[in-house]
Amino acid sequence: MAHWKIAVSALAAALFAATPELPSAGEAAAAANSAAVSIDNFNFTPPTLVVAPGTTVTWTNADDSPHTVREKDGKFKSAALDTDDTFSQTFTVPGEYEYFCSIHPRMVGKVVVKPGAKMSSN
Repeated sequence: MAHWKIAVSALAAALFAATPELPSAGEAAAAANSAAVSIDNFNFTPPTLVVAPGTTVTWTNADDSPHTVREKDGKFKSAALDTDDTFSQTFTVPGEYEYFCSIHPRMVGKVVVKPGAKMSSN
């Protein structure tokens, strides 16, 4: 009978160790309140992003050239982003935020912040 208890204990320990850890409520909320924009081939993708207030948008430069993310009225701006660099901005106030690359001004995008919005992109 002792061997059976040891085997069950060992099996339970192995299963517990192999079970992936679930995210905390805070981590799940943070993931739900995040969105991504890719900078690739001299474009922001998606060009328009609709998010709820409190969403953090992260831009990632996938190009070989440096780029910036600069809001047209100066509400936020990044430093020059090299390949694989990121820039994040949290949007708390509803509105439309048009941005561009100050190095390549033809590159434009927009974040639309709407209460109750579910993330969407165009």
